[in-house]
Amino acid sequence: MKKIAVIGAGSWGTALSIVLADNQHEVRLWSHREEQAQEINEHKTNKKYIPDISLPNNLKGYSDLQHAVEDAEAILLVVPTKAVREVCRSMRPFIKNDQTTIHASKGIEPETHKRISEMIEDELGDHVREHIVVLSGPSHAEEVALRQPTTVTVSSYNIKAAEIAQDLFMNENFRVYTNEDVVGVEIGGALKNIIALGAGISDGLGYGDNAKSALITRGLAEIARLGTKLDANPLTFAGLTGVGDLIVTCTSKHSRNWRAGNMLGKGYVLQDVLDQMGMVVEGVRTTKATYQISQKLDIDMPITEGLYELLFHEKEPKKVVDDLMNRGKTKELEDLSSFL
Repeated sequence: MKKIAVIGAGSWGTALSIVLADNQHEVRLWSHREEQAQEINEHKTNKKYIPDISLPNNLKGYSDLQHAVEDAEAILLVVPTKAVREVCRSMRPFIKNDQTTIHASKGIEPETHKRISEMIEDELGDHVREHIVVLSGPSHAEEVALRQPTTVTVSSYNIKAAEIAQDLFMNENFRVYTNEDVVGVEIGGALKNIIALGAGISDGLGYGDNAKSALITRGLAEIARLGTKLDANPLTFAGLTGVGDLIVTCTSKHSRNWRAGNMLGKGYVLQDVLDQMGMVVEGVRTTKATYQISQKLDIDMPITEGLYELLFHEKEPKKVVDDLMNRGKTKELEDLSSFL
């Protein structure tokens, strides 16, 4: 049994805490809201994020960050990308150099264009690089909390660190693979949220399965083009953190990015969508960052570009689709060369 600090008591942090608790670890689930930590401890619930689920007894709520992390053997960071730097700075004085730091967030930072692991390294120091692990894959929190079969990937520059994370999480309901391609795993996990927004928009416009299938397939090509330009292994995008995560996020009612896109397709404006969601929609921020990267590196990403124009310049959803359908002719196999 190990002491694990889970930083972020949203739906995903809570679901992963349940997995760790099922594996008999001592789980400390930190929230920045004291009343949420009290609910977890007094009622064994987290109703806002995981309703109708009773939390295990070995899962405790914390609102004091120092007490949560200072003697933990591993830290699991599950906060929105915009909060990663602030949280890391806050906990840096209390963590040890050899603590395994796992993150399960998916996004890219605008302006700096850094992945989550790079942001963590910036804030905690270069010495933590070999102890950072990425957890990603097709995994809705709602299903994980219900202990339904789920398979994910953990990735690190240090395979031993990835194997530590694999051992912490692996059980009969939650299967974990390792992958040494940190860049590919993070890029796939982040960019699939952009395509999920597009899939939701397509459904909101009333288009059928043909359109969504094309969007997912062409979206995967865009992800692979950017990823391989950043030295990712193209085979990663054919795995769980690529096509696997893309399918589940683009086709499920559980996906908040799909739901946000669906509302946009039905005519809602972005701010109203975000207000009604009540939770972070990572695809919006990631679209901005990815568009910036594509322009900087001169990478053809028409879906990302169209969604950027829709989100930040109020381009009509149908006009985005029309422009994509009327692009110049190209050869499919040449366009999929990123996988070769």
